Amino acid sequence: MGRVIAIANQKGGVGKTTTAINLAACLAVAEKKVLLIDFDPQGNASSGLGIEKNGSSGIYSALIGQEELRNILKNTELKFLKVAPSSIDLIGAEVELIDDPKREYRLKECISTIANHFDYIFIDCPPSLSLLTVNALVAADSVLIPLQCEYFALEGISQIMRTIDLIKAKLNPRIEIEGILLTMFDSRNNLAHQVEEDIRGHFKDKAFKTVIPRNVRLSESPSFGKPVILYDIHSRGALSYMELAKEVILLENNN
Repeated sequence: MGRVIAIANQKGGVGKTTTAINLAACLAVAEKKVLLIDFDPQGNASSGLGIEKNGSSGIYSALIGQEELRNILKNTELKFLKVAPSSIDLIGAEVELIDDPKREYRLKECISTIANHFDYIFIDCPPSLSLLTVNALVAADSVLIPLQCEYFALEGISQIMRTIDLIKAKLNPRIEIEGILLTMFDSRNNLAHQVEEDIRGHFKDKAFKTVIPRNVRLSESPSFGKPVILYDIHSRGALSYMELAKEVILLENNN
């Protein structure tokens, strides 16, 4: 069974989608079979991998039971990476599922039909605590939390930690923290170093050793529909996500 990892933080602009695209791509380059589920109605993980945002045949169709998840998967430039694309229809899923007594388990049920075909399944969550995010956390084995190295970062992380505790208590007792990932790190900024120190002091070995720097190539690559490893493999952004992929594989092997 593939390991299901939700990439989540209720604060926007912290590098969730960038991490989802690039970590998935780096693991695929290592010949791990990877599925990236774009679970954000904005569909940026889909377009960032060169896949057009679909109107009707995306993850929304699988979530409401119109399509089998396996039938909506799209290939990417990388042989071992597939994507379940998002669509704007996903916004309406919460309203449509409101009367479903098992509404929090819809994504988990979808994933169970294909989990044995993949080594890793990543879920790129929306930047809010919605029914979509709850579905992702219920379906996940673990949560990877990207954290921007800035003043309000610690406030944001306390919110997502409270949410994970609630999900663990009520809906998914097996969920755990995959790791805290420091993103958009600027080594010239004293505050960035202070945030890193605070996070490592508090979360200890739950904070990834890899730190993702601010990097122009990393910012540019989504507009070309490519992960940074295909856009500029020698960039600092590509090298840091390759290091992160190694850490994730090592974590898996040690568990």
